[in-house]
Amino acid sequence: MIDIQYSAEVRAAKDAGQPIVALESTIITHGMPYPQNIEVAAQVEQDIRDAGAVPATIAVIDGVLNIGLESDQLQALGQAQGVAKLSRADMAACLATGGTGATTVAATMIAAHYAGIEVFATGGIGGVHQGAETSFDISADLHELAQTPVTVVAAGAKAILDLAKTLEVLETLGVPVIAHGQDEFPAFWSAKSPLAAPLRMDSAEDIAKAHAARRALGLPGGQLVANPIPQTDQIAAEELAPIIASAQADAETHRITGKGVTPYLLQRIYEQTNGRSLIANIALVRNNARLAAGIAIALVKTAV
Repeated sequence: MIDIQYSAEVRAAKDAGQPIVALESTIITHGMPYPQNIEVAAQVEQDIRDAGAVPATIAVIDGVLNIGLESDQLQALGQAQGVAKLSRADMAACLATGGTGATTVAATMIAAHYAGIEVFATGGIGGVHQGAETSFDISADLHELAQTPVTVVAAGAKAILDLAKTLEVLETLGVPVIAHGQDEFPAFWSAKSPLAAPLRMDSAEDIAKAHAARRALGLPGGQLVANPIPQTDQIAAEELAPIIASAQADAETHRITGKGVTPYLLQRIYEQTNGRSLIANIALVRNNARLAAGIAIALVKTAV
């Protein structure tokens, strides 16, 4: 058995049948510096509460799977050093050895499903990296979406990725990709991309019904809800394109590979946008949290 600990708020919500939204913890440990990481995490949790649902930030602490963090745990995690970044491949090992780790998209999906939570809000999913035809660098997030029945609300895939190939892989894996309120697939910091979204839905209620229908049909896997960043917070794609290209060229020059690629690129883009990429990132995470809360609420109503 897995040692699992619910926060008091999440335990009460589960007992009462209230809507719950899962949140990852890598935004706290690997996303931004202290104390901004704690402030943003607390704000996103409050956004979910204000929308009528209960937040459940997920992390492994000293070998215990925590579903929801108390305020002191959140503070401690935000200042901790050497926290592992957990995905499907290493989550069980961290639990087994008493380690502490922050959950990525894939690990958060696994933990949420284990805890009976069906909706998860994040910033952007991982996907197919540029040059994957030679590096084979493809995020575990895509396969997780194909097998774990959680609806994931994200601002698309991170714009540093090969978005066209990411959509192709998701199609091959049978993952529904639903753009919220528009026909285009959003590109993380930018509301739109040249790519058409496979599906469009304009309400949280329809997304919840689709989730419930997949469950009723016995289909494996979840849904990706691609929720565009608000227009007022976005950075235009045409402005970002040369910045991303420059960051990728720098990564190649410095021979950055594997798990080091994404954080390196994000840091370079942060520098070249004078911090605007982080401001946009925070805005899109909060926007995703609000939509996820609406979906979780609709799912509870659907089950009644």
